[in-house]
Amino acid sequence: MYLVTGATGSLGRRIVRQLRENNEPVKAFVRLASHYGELEDRGAEIFIGDLKQERDIVKACRDIKYIISSHGSGSDAQALDYRANVDLIDQAVANEVEHFVFISVLGVDRGYQDSATFKAKREVEKYLAASGLNYTILRPSGFANNLIPLAERFRDTGIYFSIGDQQNRSSIVSTDDLAKIAIASTQIEAAKNQIFAVGGSDILKREDIPRIFARLFNREPIVINPPLQLFDGLRAGVGFINPQLNKSLGTLRTLLAHEFFCTNDEIARLESVFAIKMESLESFLNRYVGQ
Repeated sequence: MYLVTGATGSLGRRIVRQLRENNEPVKAFVRLASHYGELEDRGAEIFIGDLKQERDIVKACRDIKYIISSHGSGSDAQALDYRANVDLIDQAVANEVEHFVFISVLGVDRGYQDSATFKAKREVEKYLAASGLNYTILRPSGFANNLIPLAERFRDTGIYFSIGDQQNRSSIVSTDDLAKIAIASTQIEAAKNQIFAVGGSDILKREDIPRIFARLFNREPIVINPPLQLFDGLRAGVGFINPQLNKSLGTLRTLLAHEFFCTNDEIARLESVFAIKMESLESFLNRYVGQ
């Protein structure tokens, strides 16, 4: 039995789908308010709980062989990115779980102090590595599905909005590929107790993304590119009214200000270990929103 947290999220939903397509038993950890009907229809066992409640984590981890932690934090990195994962790891140890897969983030080891999410995920990585569990840590460079709404808006308006330096590079990963790798990590010996940077087949500059949209929808892009300083000014203004929101914007600021891409060697290692050819962003978007 697999336990998947964040099972109704963009990644978790794909993980559950693929597990059920392979007739693997899976328990989907979901919130009551989430849309989990599709997962139930696919034969997943639904566990309704709250990752902020240790007692729910204790119950969810009973009779589990593999855990894939794919949940996000929303605006509460302390409770969800950090505490919930620590509790999951503790219960994995207590229940002798065979393998723990943790979805981290590329660049988590660079010491970005403005992002509570980056700091929390790095501490969880260290805690997991010291736990005695068999583990795999995956550090993706942005989910391709996050660009679907931008592509749909571009299709309708021709407008592409992007803050900051358009020369910054990324290796946006197919969310379907990431789900495959997360599942395969529990079965492949070479993935045991390893950390992998996970990205798509191409290193893209931000300015390349509207060009991809233009090819998909056959229209010229209207690029709106405000400077990062404008975001900083707006964030400072928000901070006077809502200090907590100002702090939560630190992760977005970190993502906007820096490059997050995998090297060719990192992608080659990924493809070799998992026997997969990583999909390009253009191919992913063409499958979901292309004409």
